[in-house]
Order: sequence, then structure tokens, then C-alpha cells
Amino acid sequence: MAGDDDPIGSGPIHLTLRMGPKLTRPVPPEVTEALLSAQITSTAGERSGFQLAFDLTKKGAIIKRLLPEGFFDPKTRVIVTASVKGTPRVLLDGLIVRQEVGASNQPGQTTLTVTGEDLTLLMDLEERADRYPNLAPAQRVARILAKYTDYGIDPHIIREQIPQPPREQLRVEYQTGTDLSYVNELAGANGYTFYLDPGPRPGRSTAYWGPQKRIGQRQHALNVNMDANSTVDQLTFAYDGTAREEPQARVQDPRTREWALLPQQDISPLRPQLGRRPSPALKRRTLTGTAKLDSETARAAALARAATSADAISGSGQLDVNRHGYILHPRELVGVRGAGVTYDGDYYVTSVTHNLWPGRYQQNFTISREGLVAMSDRVRP
Repeated sequence: MAGDDDPIGSGPIHLTLRMGPKLTRPVPPEVTEALLSAQITSTAGERSGFQLAFDLTKKGAIIKRLLPEGFFDPKTRVIVTASVKGTPRVLLDGLIVRQEVGASNQPGQTTLTVTGEDLTLLMDLEERADRYPNLAPAQRVARILAKYTDYGIDPHIIREQIPQPPREQLRVEYQTGTDLSYVNELAGANGYTFYLDPGPRPGRSTAYWGPQKRIGQRQHALNVNMDANSTVDQLTFAYDGTAREEPQARVQDPRTREWALLPQQDISPLRPQLGRRPSPALKRRTLTGTAKLDSETARAAALARAATSADAISGSGQLDVNRHGYILHPRELVGVRGAGVTYDGDYYVTSVTHNLWPGRYQQNFTISREGLVAMSDRVRP
């Protein structure tokens, strides 16, 4: 595998590995030389995870010195950066949570494997009880994230789509559980997502709380069934007719005690349309507990459910980065061309798994959108 400036094989891809207790530094040459493989998985709405495998030899520095000294102990920070065509991209900023040593009688088969998760693990280590008087959801998230700035985490918080002004005289919001579970709970209640985006510099990352990023610049398109211009060997698409739901939410007027069914809301502010022919909602689902909520919070819950169940179209495939020439990034938009009129067009990249070995860099990915047929006749770039 590669060190700070060493190429993976003969291709245009370079890998940098940094480790340390909190502040990291480039790992010793013995570590980069022993790195057998790296796997990093990033999924929308979930914590990113990683696994690194190293070759252990009887006289190697890892097994004789670094492993006994705690170089690979749990909570050690790991930063992985990949450079393609000279452009660096931080793939991971996380913490080791587990190490495994597989001893073998076969020469070269004894390995060290470390497994870990991104820095949101820090938010999931301690359960706490807290109260948030007179703070709207986005303000509560900001207060929580402020506790983790010493790890280089910068918050990027989008105010909730439906304003929910706090009313302390009626209700005080409480947190029970970990910071991560509460931030995810607030995100889910508003149709938002929460995740850590590593970079752009090693040691810095952005904690994003807001709607999925379905507007703005597209990544380089995925080409399939285009002969020499293909960058993806195969793409598989599925249309799940039961995925999309129409949520039913009832609220009660505190003065008259009368019930009212909330009208269906436009989800485009949370999920801008990517397909020209949106899939219909075949299922209706009655939301429980909305009668106890104020009208703003109940509307937010109904909008969140409608938005998060909207994606009936999904795709999956595998990408060779050496051949494609670019790293596919999760939680952003990408175009597809060559799949036919029905499935060409823009998609949201739901998840990416980076698989790196000496001389090879492959990505498994999933993409999604709410409807069929591209919005535009041309896919860019």
C-alpha cells in the first residue's frame, strides 16, 4: 500500500495514512509497507466505518514494538486520504474500536485487523439527561455539537423546514440517551440527515445536520453500456412500488378538543425532484402520537415521513476508480448515462464502500431517487 507520497501500484492514486491519540501524524514506513487492504463504508444517515488489514511478520516493527506500545489501541484516531490525479480527498477520520490478530503457520498469513467508526462515535459513548428550554431543534443540535470542536469538527446546521418555536410554558424538551441518538432523533423528526463529512483537510471535518444534498453540482457521471466509454461494468436498478408512503397525521385542537387530519405537504423543499415521473404512494400510514404534539411539530413529523419514504428507485453497482478517473463521493448527486430513458439521469448517492489494495481501488455504491425518467435530456458532466 502507499505511504505519504508513494503510489498504489503504477496508477495515479496515492494513499496517505495518519494515526495518533487525538492529533495525528503520518505513520512510520513500517506501517505503510505492511498495509494489505483498506475498506471504508459511508452511508447516508449512518455512521461511517472502516477496516484496515496489516501484514504481521515475526521480526516486524508492528508486532515487536508498535502493537505492544498501544499504537493500534481502541480510540486511536485514524485519517485516510486518497489522491487521484493530484487531487486529495479525505476518505475517513475515525477511531479504532477493535483489533484482531490472526496467527497462522503459513508464512505471510499472520495479520492485524483494526476496525473502527467515524468521529461521531465520540457522541455515542456516554448517556446523559439534559433539558433544552426555549431552544428550537436546530439550536439544540448546535449546542450539542459545540462540545466536539476540539476534534476539528465544524458544525453545518440547516434550520428546520417547518419552524417549531419553543414554548417553555407548554413543554420543555428533554434529552435522554447519548448525544448522537438525540441528534439523530431530531434529524429524523424533521426529515433531515446527520453525518460527519471528513475533510477538506486532514484533521478537520464537518458535522452536517440538514436535508439531503439534492441540488447543486453533480459528480462525474457514471457511464454504463457505452463500450470504451463505460466506467461502470454493471448497474442494477430496482423500482419498489411499496416503498413510498402517504403519512396520515391527526392533531387535536386543545380548546375545542376536535380532531383534524393534516393535509399532505409538498416534499420538494426536502427532496427536490430528480425523476420526471414520480412514483405514487401506494401505502398509507397513520402516524402515532401526533395528537399529543403541537401543530408545527406534527406537520414536521408528517413531512419527514413523506420525504424519507419517497425514494422508490434504487440502483447499485461497482466502480473501478483507476478506470473512472474520479472518486465517487457519498451523499451527493451523480448522473447516470447509458441505462436507457427510464433510468438515466441524476441520482442521490446513498452509500459508497471504498475497497483499496495495492494497485487496485474499487467502489461499491448504491444510488436512489423518487421517480423514473431524467428531468433533462442531457446528463452532465
